[in-house]
Amino acid sequence: MVGVNPMQLRAFCRSKIHRATVTGAELEYIGSIGIDADLLEKTDISPGEKVCVWNLNNGERIETYAIHSPAHSGEIVLNGAAARKFRAGDKVIIATFVLTDEPVETRMILVDDANRFVHYLGDNQPHSSIEEFLRPADELVK
Repeated sequence: MVGVNPMQLRAFCRSKIHRATVTGAELEYIGSIGIDADLLEKTDISPGEKVCVWNLNNGERIETYAIHSPAHSGEIVLNGAAARKFRAGDKVIIATFVLTDEPVETRMILVDDANRFVHYLGDNQPHSSIEEFLRPADELVK
């Protein structure tokens, strides 16, 4: 049809947990990634939702689905085949995306080494050095 613009969907980052620490890798589990329920809530990631997981230690990238681990447990556990590509102690980024033609308010959070919420990352634009983001949470709260 001439003169008609069909709706175009774009993929936007919807949620991100930045620099989480893998706490376990369970090869014999059916699959998925267990994420502390408190972190799921703060980033609006739903159990069963597709997530991308990027390993900062070795560059591996996978897609799987989220399941909740107990709130305030700090658990980030890769299950199934992903257990061959992630190890306890690895730093990861966990992200979700949405296809839409509308504006998206991305929920990005930074966690500390124990996977405790530190702060929201806002518009994901660098406002400070990475060293500031990597300081212990108790120093950032002051």
